[in-house]
Amino acid sequence: MLIMTVHLRVPPDQVVVLRPHMQAVIAASRQEPGCMFYTLAEDQAEPGLIRAFEIYTDDDALAAHGASAHFQAWRAASGQYPREERTLYDATRRA
Repeated sequence: MLIMTVHLRVPPDQVVVLRPHMQAVIAASRQEPGCMFYTLAEDQAEPGLIRAFEIYTDDDALAAHGASAHFQAWRAASGQYPREERTLYDATRRA
């Protein structure tokens, strides 16, 4: 199981423009066979900070998500904004 978090910094006035794209990628991603959890959330303390929380069954599921048309559409809509942090955890190998 892979757990990923991503932080995306967007000008606060552009969040409203991205919301329909966020809703579309969330809905489609949740239908992927290997996606266990997927959401994008607006940080309440930092306007313009969008946090992604994602859980996939394995590397293949993560790769399929990255190659999907809905994720590519999300990247096209949001790609000009910096990803400040991307962290990937492998929960398959537990302590």
